[in-house]
Amino acid sequence: MLTAGIDLAAEDINTAVAWIRWTATGAVLEELVIGASDDQLLRAASAADKAGIDCPLGWPEPFVEFIIAHHRGELAVPTDLIGRDWRRTLAWRRTDVVTHELTGRLSLSVAADRIAHTAMRCAALLARLAEDGQPVDRSGGGTVVEVYPAASLKQWGLPHRGYKGRQNSGALSDLVDGLIGSAPWLHLGAFEPVCRGSDHAIDAVVAALTARAAAIGQATRPAEADLAAATTEGWIALPSAPLISLTTASARG
Repeated sequence: MLTAGIDLAAEDINTAVAWIRWTATGAVLEELVIGASDDQLLRAASAADKAGIDCPLGWPEPFVEFIIAHHRGELAVPTDLIGRDWRRTLAWRRTDVVTHELTGRLSLSVAADRIAHTAMRCAALLARLAEDGQPVDRSGGGTVVEVYPAASLKQWGLPHRGYKGRQNSGALSDLVDGLIGSAPWLHLGAFEPVCRGSDHAIDAVVAALTARAAAIGQATRPAEADLAAATTEGWIALPSAPLISLTTASARG
């Protein structure tokens, strides 16, 4: 199995993509690119059995309906939700709420944060994948699955805070030490120094690991009641089994 992990940013310079090859006994980081272009990302998603993208795959349905109604001059604001509570119903997707309940981490709002710029790029990439015949299912059932590296790290019991930015290079190196210690079967090879020097690189690696979890049925999927929302809004796959199980379980799809 080949999995890809994409730490997506609005611009190429902060975008990283990692390819991990899986065998019966371990996994090898085959390729790692920082400053990845759209063409490189599409190549990764097309070649991989599963590709994890660290970016919202859609917008909250209530937010979309709000924007459409406002655009048409037909907005009717519910009087019982005016204020912060009402805005929260527009700002976060169902998967953001569920992820917060499960991990205590609240992801950035694609409706009210700068990550929306990244999501616009992601939407265009998904459209191009679909045009090329790739199965695109925002709920995670196709080639692409939405991931949240910090939440994955927490689920696996690894450091998940304070490792981003040049000022936190020590914490980033500690994270890499923790990952290697917990997953000695993961061979970073010549890319280990790159992972120690770039949080984008390590997030791409974690995204590829999470893609593996999703591919073998060891990550969360939307409940039946959440499936309709997940299909349009996207759904974050959270690891549901220990990190070591990524090499011991058989892939089921």
